[in-house]
Amino acid sequence: MRVPGAAPVAVTIVLAAALGAATPAVADPGDVPVADVQEGVLCTPSDAGLTELSGLVMLDGRLFAVPDAGADESVVELAGDCSTVRRISAPVDPYDVEDLAAGPDQRLWLADIGDNAARRETVALISLDPDTGAGELYRLTYPSGARDAETVLIGRDGVPLIVSKALFGASTVYRPAGGKTLGDLASPGPNPLEEVGTLRLGPTDTPGGPLAGGSSTLITGGALGGEGTVAAVRTYTDVYLFHAPDGDLAAALAAGPQLRIPVVGEPQGEAIAFTPDGDLLTASEADGGPLPQIRVWRGVTGLFEPPETTASGTRGVAVAEVSVAAAAAALVVAVAAGWWWRRRRRPARGRASAGR
Repeated sequence: MRVPGAAPVAVTIVLAAALGAATPAVADPGDVPVADVQEGVLCTPSDAGLTELSGLVMLDGRLFAVPDAGADESVVELAGDCSTVRRISAPVDPYDVEDLAAGPDQRLWLADIGDNAARRETVALISLDPDTGAGELYRLTYPSGARDAETVLIGRDGVPLIVSKALFGASTVYRPAGGKTLGDLASPGPNPLEEVGTLRLGPTDTPGGPLAGGSSTLITGGALGGEGTVAAVRTYTDVYLFHAPDGDLAAALAAGPQLRIPVVGEPQGEAIAFTPDGDLLTASEADGGPLPQIRVWRGVTGLFEPPETTASGTRGVAVAEVSVAAAAAALVVAVAAGWWWRRRRRPARGRASAGR
């Protein structure tokens, strides 16, 4: 959702891996390498209900999208050409859904966490069975007052992380108190959240977004791919990639982004998702214009995988070493045999003298 006003100009990324761990990881966004990935277009939505497309996720090969703060915040299932397959009503009436994620329970999770005026007493996660439409409400409370947020990441361990959208200064990262998983939350709650760190992204010079000079610092969405080993956190203009080989999202964020993808020209980019093949999808609100395309960035999770030659190449090197050793041994045998043969055919010096 659009947020008026000045934008932050923070340049560090800081996240405590656990509550009370205050060791900062500092990175200048200019030092984050730009990922070498191929850009393409998946399709262009035509459903007017997605004018404010804010959340995107793929579950079991199916693409789901959700708008924010509209009259109808139904989840929309999209076909491969972005046509609408069906609408799924939320099991409860949400206030302001800003992101969409898939949990390890194979459910969709609506992040009803938008709060531009920072006045909500509770925010919520809403579970949704994509086939039956059944689900539950899980209210959440922040430890120190209301926050606006647009980003949720659900790790493969089932612990959700919520990242606030700060207009000034650092955004805050929260999780359920005690590191509770989705399955541990009480419905309807409320369930207390705890702060686990802060996160600052940008600024960059990537054009786009609704706020001149500030769009590159406001955090608007997140996604998880590579079976929970690659996290993506986006601003209006850029996607930052974090590596979590052991699935520890907090540690991955604390280590800082390893790659950045400039997403040039999205009018109000908020949605992001990974495909099962490891591609990255980005999508944007229309911001008063036509519905933007859903763009695809090829092979993003593969950027963090070891080269295919690592395992097979190691075997190849071993085979090559054995072959070289065998060839060397054969050469030694051949030389020795030649020497022995020549020595057998050489006349004995004493016998030759006697024959003269």
